[in-house]
Parts: sequence; structure tokens; C-alpha cells
Amino acid sequence: MKQNILIRSLLVLGFAIALQAQTAPAKVGIINFQQAIISTKDGQAAVKELQERFSPKQKQLQDKQAEIQQLQQQLQRGANTLSQDALAKLRQDIDDKQRDLQRSGEDAQLEFNQAQQSTFAGISEKMQAVIDKYAKENGYVLIIDVSTPQSGILYASNSIDITTHVIAAFDADSSPAAAAKPPAAKPAPAAKPAAPAKP
Repeated sequence: MKQNILIRSLLVLGFAIALQAQTAPAKVGIINFQQAIISTKDGQAAVKELQERFSPKQKQLQDKQAEIQQLQQQLQRGANTLSQDALAKLRQDIDDKQRDLQRSGEDAQLEFNQAQQSTFAGISEKMQAVIDKYAKENGYVLIIDVSTPQSGILYASNSIDITTHVIAAFDADSSPAAAAKPPAAKPAPAAKPAAPAKP
């Protein structure tokens, strides 16, 4: 009799545990994907490299803009003193330089966008792999990128933001120690049984 009661109690307890597991809320997280990428050590190095690479072009555009401003000031000062031909030539110079500045700016922006996309492609791919691993290891069923307004998220608690955790996981995976870690040794093949001796 006591044994039957104990068995029924264990069955009820097991059912309750299973029901609790089934009704447990799904674990959801959010991440600022773009912020995570540029905050990693690899991302910071990539940003620095892009800045150094395009700094001369930016300086050229700034110099062209300054030259246009000087011509515009010259035009204002000479509005009542310069001849009509001189004023017309000055206006034409300003227009030509503004068109040149616009073309140069568009070309530089296009080149920068292409370089940025190429530079961060590998980091983005690796970041996705880190997120997948982190989600599986920590029981997440859904992680939402909130780095753009198109995410549709109007509010999310900071308690479910995994951005800093993923950055740390990314940097740990990129550390020299992790890169130098040798792969796990393959198990040695099982020895073949000796052939039976011939009679």
C-alpha cells in the first residue's frame, strides 16, 4: 500500500516538473549588432584603419570647401567694386568648384562605403557565429537586432540586452590564446584483432 502511494507521488511530481518545463517562458534577448561590431577589438582596429586610409581624401575635400568659401567672400566684398566681367568670372569659378566638390564628395563616399563593407564583412560573419554559439549555450530561442529603427522594437528592458556579453565573447574568441589553441587530438584507431594462427 505504501509502495503504491510512493509510486503515485513520484508520478505526480514528475508530471509537475514536465508541465513546468513546458510552460517556462521562452528566453529572448536583444543586441545592437552594429554597436557590437565596432566595439570589438577587431572592429576598433578596422575603424582606425579606415580613418587613416581616408583621412587624406577628407582633407582634400575640406581644402576645396575652404577655397570655395574664400571665393564667395571675395565675391561679396567686390560686389560693388569689381567689373561685371570680373564678377561673372568669379561666379563661374565658384560654380565650377562647387560641382567639382560635389563629384569628389560623391566619389569619396562611394569608395568609403565599399571599403567599409569589405572591411567589416568578415567581422560581421564572425559576429553572427559568436551570437549563434552564445544563444545556444545560454538557452536563447530568439535574439533581435535593435541597431536600426526597422527592428520594430519600441521598448526592451536592459536586462535582456546581450550586446556587452557578445562583445566579450567575440574578443575572447579572437584572443591570441584562443587562436593558438591546438585542435583536439583525434582518438587513435582501434587495434585490429590478431589473425588466428593457421593449424
